[in-house]
Amino acid sequence: MSRLVERLAQISTVSKSDVQAVMGDLASVLADYMSLGYTVEIEGLGTFYYTAVTNKQGVSTAEEVSPEQITDVRIRFLPETSRSSDNKTVTRALSNVEIKWEEYGSKNEKTTSSDGDDGDDDLPLG
Repeated sequence: MSRLVERLAQISTVSKSDVQAVMGDLASVLADYMSLGYTVEIEGLGTFYYTAVTNKQGVSTAEEVSPEQITDVRIRFLPETSRSSDNKTVTRALSNVEIKWEEYGSKNEKTTSSDGDDGDDDLPLG
C-alpha cells in the first residue's frame, strides 16, 4: 500500500496523505455499493462484483431455489478491456506493458512498453 500511495502522489497533484485517505476508504465504499447489489466499475481499472457459491445441488424449478443453497459469497474482478478497431484484438487494462520472458541466465535485453516507456521506473512486478 505504501508503494502505491508513494507512486500515486508522485504522478498526481495530491499529497501522500490525501492519497492514503482515499485509498483507505476505497474498500469500504466498494463494499457498501456491492452489498446493495451494485456492480462497481472503476474506469481504467475494471469491474468488481459479488458472486454466490452454491452447494452444487441443482433444482428443477425456480420455486425450489432457496438461500440455503448459497454457501459462500466471493468478490470477483474483471480488468477493463478494450478492442482494436477491427474488433480482433482485446487488451486488458492491467496488462498494457510488454513483458518479455527470458530463460534464467540469458542476456537481459531492454524491452519497451506499449506506452513508449522504457520500463526504468524501478516498479516491482510482484
